[in-house]
Amino acid sequence: MDRRGFTLIELLVVIAIIALLLALLIPALEAARLRAQDVMCTAHIREIGLLLLMYLDDNDGVMPWVGDNRTDRKCNRFRWFRPGTTTGAINLMPVTDTDTYWGVNFYEYVKNPDVFGCPAFRDVAAQLIYPDMEPQLINQAAYGLNAYSTNRRANEIRSASRFVYCTDHVEPRVDDQSRDMFHNDGPGTMNLTHYRDGNRRDAYRFIWRHAIKFNEDFRTGGKANILWLDAHVSWQWETTGDDFPERWYTGD
Repeated sequence: MDRRGFTLIELLVVIAIIALLLALLIPALEAARLRAQDVMCTAHIREIGLLLLMYLDDNDGVMPWVGDNRTDRKCNRFRWFRPGTTTGAINLMPVTDTDTYWGVNFYEYVKNPDVFGCPAFRDVAAQLIYPDMEPQLINQAAYGLNAYSTNRRANEIRSASRFVYCTDHVEPRVDDQSRDMFHNDGPGTMNLTHYRDGNRRDAYRFIWRHAIKFNEDFRTGGKANILWLDAHVSWQWETTGDDFPERWYTGD
């Protein structure tokens, strides 16, 4: 009986076909993975909106206190728990501590800090902004709170549907005007200047971390989630700030 094996040519053809199929399949799998990250991140920030509504209902419509201004930088980092601990409400960081993440205000409603994480977020904050903070904490602290929200009554805001509560970001509390907020200082100027010109340049791309299209330092073509005070969530495509007025932060 003639038992011929595969010839070298046949093996090479099979390998070439497999390589071609992988070349077609891998980009599709990566795109599906990124889409799944986007969906989960949006779901998380929507859940934070529900937590916000519950908090407001229990606190006479007053938003959590996170420090009064830039000189009072409470709730301005990533920690949920006191150093050396990971669980238990008794070990939560106090809201008066600079290292506390603002999400701790909602702990009694959510219990699991993972809802404040975004799977598309990378540990750029640990590496480039606060290198002393543990990466696992930053994975539970992916959204930047609007500092103008602190200790304000929701019914005093001019339009809840046009008041930013939090957004995708790489720092936990945005309080420095056009240096770290989405608006700019006037038509034709730039927003996020601390990320365009300062020592956080490498972190710029992680603000617009969804649906990234371009591999350029300051052009991603991506978008960021925004949670508004009325608890609805929308996308903001990458912008220099001309289409994002300051009043969406201040509530004026």
